[in-house]
Amino acid sequence: MASDSATIPTTINPDEAAHFGKLAADWWDPKGSSAMLHRLNPARLGFIRAAANAHWQLDNRSFTPLAGKTALDVGCGAGLLCEPLARLGARVTGLDAAPENIAAARAHAAQSGLTIDYRAGSVENLGSERFDLVTSMEVIEHVTDPAAFIAGLAAALADDGLLILSTPNRTALSRIGLITVAEGLGQIPRGTHDWDKFLTPDELTALVEAAGLRMTDVRGLSFSPAKGFVVGDDMKLNYLMTAVRG
Repeated sequence: MASDSATIPTTINPDEAAHFGKLAADWWDPKGSSAMLHRLNPARLGFIRAAANAHWQLDNRSFTPLAGKTALDVGCGAGLLCEPLARLGARVTGLDAAPENIAAARAHAAQSGLTIDYRAGSVENLGSERFDLVTSMEVIEHVTDPAAFIAGLAAALADDGLLILSTPNRTALSRIGLITVAEGLGQIPRGTHDWDKFLTPDELTALVEAAGLRMTDVRGLSFSPAKGFVVGDDMKLNYLMTAVRG
């Protein structure tokens, strides 16, 4: 880190970091405690690639369209998104509040033959570092100060950069689907979500604009019994958002 974390305010919630740190050991098990994230990942990655292709006019036929780009994934867990971003050619930095997750991420990257810069800490501690692509997926609902967190993400974004966020919407469906059903049936570890901390698209857009960015797209992330998680117009459960400077 470029700065001393002891002297800079942080948006990390220690209780949340401890909760997710306990899940580190089986983060990469597609049938373990992070099974839902494994199921989300293909849809999220497809959205990220399409958004990056459109933003930078990349070659959508390339296996490594992000070659020459730097990417930062904030709240990276054990690297479920960092690894595919690295395979797409990006020079990836993964940042997470739980040191246990970073240890698991480093071990898995080494086994996979991938070079990823994993760090334990907060986005506020990046100092002057800037990245072309900044992602933070299912994280903002776990921080202490969403406005300060978005400001930190914005500060880490290069001038021609692309910010991509995903988070649950605060609706009746998300309360039932993510907490009553998913946590109740053990598909997601109990205590993972606090519905009151979910943000609506309008609320997140306001935070993004307050940080000096411009929202460029928002799409729903819904569940289809036939197809699994899909990106579309239905934002009642979850959604993805892209933003750029100005």
